[in-house]
Order: sequence, then C-alpha cells, then structure tokens
Amino acid sequence: METLQVDRVDGVVTVTFDRPHKKNAINAVMWTELAAVAASLIGSTDDRCVVLTGAGGDFCSGADLSAGAREPEHQLAAMRRINAVVQAFHELPQPTIAKVDGVAAGVGMNLALGCDLVVASDRARFSEIFARRGLSLDGGGSWLLPRLVGLHRAKELALFADIVPAEEALRLGVVNRVVPADELDKVVGEWAARLAAGPPIALAMTKRMLNRSFEQTFEQALDDEARSQTINFGTRDTVEAIAAFVQKRPPTFEGR
Repeated sequence: METLQVDRVDGVVTVTFDRPHKKNAINAVMWTELAAVAASLIGSTDDRCVVLTGAGGDFCSGADLSAGAREPEHQLAAMRRINAVVQAFHELPQPTIAKVDGVAAGVGMNLALGCDLVVASDRARFSEIFARRGLSLDGGGSWLLPRLVGLHRAKELALFADIVPAEEALRLGVVNRVVPADELDKVVGEWAARLAAGPPIALAMTKRMLNRSFEQTFEQALDDEARSQTINFGTRDTVEAIAAFVQKRPPTFEGR
C-alpha cells in the first residue's frame, strides 16, 4: 500500500500510518486504503487483534488539509466515506489497541479513542485540534469524548483545542496506560498477544455489548448478555475453556 504498512504475526495485525514526512496526516489515499484494510478484517478468523499505530515517532496529526490531499468530491460525500472508515474500525469484532507515540491530533486522536484500548508513550501528545483550524469535531469525537471524560471535560478539550501531554491524558481517562517510550512496543506487544490468545467469539460479543451500553436499558443489556452466553455455550471454545480449567492447563481458543 502507498500510505499504510500492514503486518500480520501470530494473529496480531499491526496497521501503521506511513506518511512520517507529514506526521502521518491522513490524505484521500489513506482513507481508501484504511477502508480496504477494515473490510479485510471484518470477516477474518485468523486476525485476532488489531494494533493501530504510526511510523516515524508520531501516531497521526489528523487530516491532511494541504492542497491535493483532500477528497475530490463534495465535502459531505467525502465525510460520509470517512465516517464509514471510522465506524468500521470502531466496530471491528477484533479487540483493537491504539499504540500512540508522539502526536495524536484531530481525527488521528479520535481514531485512537475509537480503539478499545489506548497505550501511550510518555512523550505522546493529544489534541482535539479542530477549533484551531476553524473546524468542529469529527472522527467520532463528539460521541467518544463525553463517554470517556464527561461532558464538561469534553467541552474543554474541544473548545480550547489545547495540546494535552500523556500524563494529563491518563488522568482524564483518555488513555489506559502511559509507559516510557522505549517500553511502548513491549507493553503493546504483550497486550496484543494476550488478546489474540483469547476467545474471539466471546470477546467480540463483550466488545459489542460495552460499545452499546450507554444506549440501552438495564433490561436490554441483560437480554444481550443472555443471548451472548447462549451462543458461547454452543461454541467449541467454551468447551475447551472448561476442559482446560478442570485439567489445570491454559486453554487454546480457535474461534469456533
């Protein structure tokens, strides 16, 4: 691909934004390539965990607003295409981890927040930069931020568009973990390996239920849990997990 690196190792798919000369700003080509990657992941049984990261010491500085980098069609049509990509990554059945080093700004920040877990280096910086560019939030930020940090904090981040260092992002609840930069690969690698070794069907249903939790009543959540457990008890993975528990050994999950 022209703007991405996609590496698959032991069930872990690492998708790397690869425009380091632009701090991995996303242009029209990258949106198209991200759509193709998401489509390849949705029905895959071999891909068990997805890591989203950036090349050259930065995660993603947002959309590339320079001449020739934007979508050629009407802005609303372009935003619909972009939104489809953002939603596809957020709703992937596989657990997703954002591995953030350097800058994560604008839609880059929101792509990270749309992942299930966010691990940042101690030199990472986050910004809902939109207001500085005369723009309002996109990339799902208006939905994600209030759920992560509360409404007033979300407004502060969005309206002032300040740059937030990693430790402040951790305090606000924007990231799960902050680690020294030289330990970032190791920590994310360990998390990804653990998720890739987990039960894919059960994890996918848990992820979906948690993503929907703010829109449902308690009764609806219980119904979803009942359906999910019924499906789980019909899988080989749950049989394997119970057998492994009885036999005092680690389970081997196949996603069946």
